[in-house]
Amino acid sequence: MRRLFRLKPAYWAGLFLSIITTLQSCKVKDYASDSKPIDHGMWDKLTKKHVTPEGYVDYEGFLEDSVQVKAYLALLSNHHPNDEFWSRDERLAYWINAYNAFTVKLIMDHYPVQSIKDIKNGIPFVNTVWDIQFIDIEERTYDLNNIEHGIIRPKFEEPRIHFAVNCASVSCPRLRNEAYTAERLDEQLTDQTKSFLADESKNKISENQLELSKLFTWYGGDFTKDGQTVVGFVQKYSDQDISDDAKVDYIEYNWDLNVRDNYQ
Repeated sequence: MRRLFRLKPAYWAGLFLSIITTLQSCKVKDYASDSKPIDHGMWDKLTKKHVTPEGYVDYEGFLEDSVQVKAYLALLSNHHPNDEFWSRDERLAYWINAYNAFTVKLIMDHYPVQSIKDIKNGIPFVNTVWDIQFIDIEERTYDLNNIEHGIIRPKFEEPRIHFAVNCASVSCPRLRNEAYTAERLDEQLTDQTKSFLADESKNKISENQLELSKLFTWYGGDFTKDGQTVVGFVQKYSDQDISDDAKVDYIEYNWDLNVRDNYQ
């Protein structure tokens, strides 16, 4: 028994995350809606205006355009995706855009803030910012965990989404300065994955050594399905030649806000 308590903290963190995400997945049930797919043009214009190509965000600019932000969120709130009228890519694009847009709104509501993790709700060390239920979509209320772990991950089984959903932090994959669309979704997800791996502030990749974002250990199971390894996943999307036996380490995560003014 004592050997269990000598396991590395990363093991316990991974185990805890697995339990939490499993519980989150159990909370989200299919919702019957007769809504039709929507146009994400409003979010496209807002991100082009207020997000740099590197993914840093002008939150003050979003605040100045709060009317347009609220209009887009209202559009999301009045159209819950469903399997009957929406294609798979229409649904996935919707949920990625929703996650990112509602995250921006959460930061707007508390701006200025040093880190998204400074936004507290409920019991310290139990409830986190990702458990705040503030997202109303038709007759359902969600938190960010519900969307990511209860809908996107289990229903779509697409590991590239980890480079598309944005947690408003420096170490996160960049917030894309355009909306995700069904027509271009595969191209956009591949581009997000490649650009994230090529960003040396987030991953350092050489032939025999991979220093990777902690996303790859937190969500390791998403990258190792069907016999694939994390190294194999990185080989697929990196331009660097990588040995099958490359050593893998993980880089500390920077939770500082991805605000534009700090990174110009």
